[in-house]
Amino acid sequence: MATIDAGEKKSPADAINPITVDPESGPPSTTADDMEKAPFTFVVQGKDGTTQEAIPDDDPRVRDMPPYVRQIVSFTDDPTLPTLTFRYFVLTVVFVVPGSFLSMMSHFRTTYAPYSIFFVQIASSYAGVWLADILPAWNVKIPLTKLGFSLNPGPFSVKEHVLITISAASGATYNLGYAPVSMAELYFGQKVNPAVAIFFMWGIVWTGYSFAAIARQFLIYDAQYPWFTALCHTALFETQKKQRQNPTPESRKQTRVFFLVLGGITLWQFLPEFAFPMLGSLAFLCWVAPSNPVANFVGAGYGGMGFLNLSLNWSSIATNYNLFLTPWWTQVIIFAGFVCSCWILLPAAKYGGLGQWDEQLMSNRPFLENGTAYPIDAILTPDVSFNETAYAEYGPPFVSTQVLWTMFFDYASYASAISWTAFFGFKQLKATIQKIRARVGKKGVRISEQYDDQLSVLQRSYDEVPFWWFAALFAASFVSLVTIVATNSLYIPVFTYFVAIATGAFMVVPLGWLYALSNFQLPIGTVNELLYGLMVNAVSGHKNPAGASVYGSIAGNAWYRAQYNLQDMKIGHYMHIPPKAVFFSQVFGSVLGIPVNYAVVRWVLDTKFDYLTGALEDPTHQWTAQSLASNLTMGVQYVLIGPRRLFQMHIYRVVPYGFLAGFAAPKLLFGLSKLFPKVKFRLWNTTIFFATMALFYGNISTGYLSAFLGGFVVMFWAYRYRYVTWARWNYILAAAFDAGFNLNMLLVFLFFGSGKIISMPYWWGNAESSSERCFALDS
Repeated sequence: MATIDAGEKKSPADAINPITVDPESGPPSTTADDMEKAPFTFVVQGKDGTTQEAIPDDDPRVRDMPPYVRQIVSFTDDPTLPTLTFRYFVLTVVFVVPGSFLSMMSHFRTTYAPYSIFFVQIASSYAGVWLADILPAWNVKIPLTKLGFSLNPGPFSVKEHVLITISAASGATYNLGYAPVSMAELYFGQKVNPAVAIFFMWGIVWTGYSFAAIARQFLIYDAQYPWFTALCHTALFETQKKQRQNPTPESRKQTRVFFLVLGGITLWQFLPEFAFPMLGSLAFLCWVAPSNPVANFVGAGYGGMGFLNLSLNWSSIATNYNLFLTPWWTQVIIFAGFVCSCWILLPAAKYGGLGQWDEQLMSNRPFLENGTAYPIDAILTPDVSFNETAYAEYGPPFVSTQVLWTMFFDYASYASAISWTAFFGFKQLKATIQKIRARVGKKGVRISEQYDDQLSVLQRSYDEVPFWWFAALFAASFVSLVTIVATNSLYIPVFTYFVAIATGAFMVVPLGWLYALSNFQLPIGTVNELLYGLMVNAVSGHKNPAGASVYGSIAGNAWYRAQYNLQDMKIGHYMHIPPKAVFFSQVFGSVLGIPVNYAVVRWVLDTKFDYLTGALEDPTHQWTAQSLASNLTMGVQYVLIGPRRLFQMHIYRVVPYGFLAGFAAPKLLFGLSKLFPKVKFRLWNTTIFFATMALFYGNISTGYLSAFLGGFVVMFWAYRYRYVTWARWNYILAAAFDAGFNLNMLLVFLFFGSGKIISMPYWWGNAESSSERCFALDS
């Protein structure tokens, strides 16, 4: 059988018109003129030498692949390359442990140093080559067994490189379980047993990893799902592999450009992040009318509408998405949601009397009716239950109109994800199911044999992960979590655990499908906490506000971690990694990282307790636990006060109708798409729109216009009119920008924030009262 190599790849743009590529409608279409152009070309290595083979666009080996995927992935594989080597284990420990430490610590601080997986991907390549040069080629036998391994099995392989990065993506992160563990001790004096905390953290992660089995047949092997972040990592892996193994002028140029851009972004970010903060929010209207409060509110990017406001800070530009990775149609929807929220609803609320309670418009904290801070502690009894007497005295908590519509659209986005998949995704998912059913009846047929594209053909060299592996992982999480909740160790009744995993399983496919096609990951909102509040207020007991975060961690991670697991599977698919090795690397990363996560939680609570509670003022203003305070507010609202009592208030009554809007909107657009098929209503994704509307813009509204303009250049103009250049450089630049930003944040933290706090002196580019020079904003 001939081996297919990428060889001299003709640009897919020569065979497929990129204008017609529609990420939601399946394989790209072509026109008559396009079909006359040169076909996609492989180099075929047969017995009689190497020849070129022209592959037509409808060849099953490439037919379902989007053109940008064909341009990046390799179509050859060497199954003999080492994977889980001694070097893999050493470098995984080296990169996962500090990553899990930094990532977890950041969630207690006001500012933080993010730990970039792109940094791991870059650094591990050089570290692996160095180990391959210095380690002796000794064969080591494992005591009491017949097993052994080589310290140095040869040159550092791309498969080791991929697996190290996947382990870091699994373990060098924070864990949602830190919230209830920390809240219980900080606010209620209830210390969680260390073993309970660690097994809880493992359990919620492994639930998500095991739930990935629900969607892997739909979203991983089917070539029409690109998974753009996975594609970005693949582009960098391929460039690094070529540079290590067989440097070519093009690979040298790509590597050189990558590091030049990385260095440039790293240096540039010192300006908006430290020395010249005004670059982070260029509020032109404030410059034109510096003493006009209306112009300041309209133009300000910090605490204003952000109208015509530009940002040159990658942190703000990439707040919600990477403009190099996100399809143009997704970026248009996100910008439309931003415009509706910030440029229409905000001024309507502030100047037009929208809503019935508009005080504290730019704050997301609860208030008394007179606008002062709501005394949450006062409505808690010493045994952490609801103080009815105090509640009757203070009254219900009020929130701004902006918070009300974010709650409304948060509910709408959750409902829309289900409804949109049912109406617009059914055809695609049904086609995938038919492919599976057509072959699944054959005995011994594996997932990779259910598809005929070249990537799946290459994966047939490896054993699939058997379903029982996922089942065993779920069983481990199930036993851990049921034991924890059944012994009342973490504040929720047992029956709510079953609801949590059921709702999480239900959401895996629709949210994974959305992420695979749009690069938009629906944020974990408040729907889980709302559902928990409804359940526990219908039964007696379990009124600890931390219970909402326990439930939210279980239900949220059931699909959140599943999506990241699927993304890593897609990287393994693109890079031809044995699926069992990918599975192991994900679990191994979490086994390493989670105990470190808990150790950080323990260290922070033991050493910064009074700062986190506010009993003492932190002189550095870093240890503020802002995210935990938000979780506390949410727990009080949904658990203590309860959704029924809350939604009886006049200002909250419209909020639950968000679910109805979320279910109905996709049906309306689906009907319109049938009436007007040329308008492409299938691209008007209401889930993305509602989720963007649900973001709170009271603190930062800058960066969105800059991202939209940059996206127009990169994902519309360059993709449409300079496709060959776009395909060669886009994903390399995406990796460089993100890696450079994260490296800068780490350096800023180390230089100016880790020891003695160093502040930038005030000057006109860093004005003390307003870095963007909107001096009349609060007047």
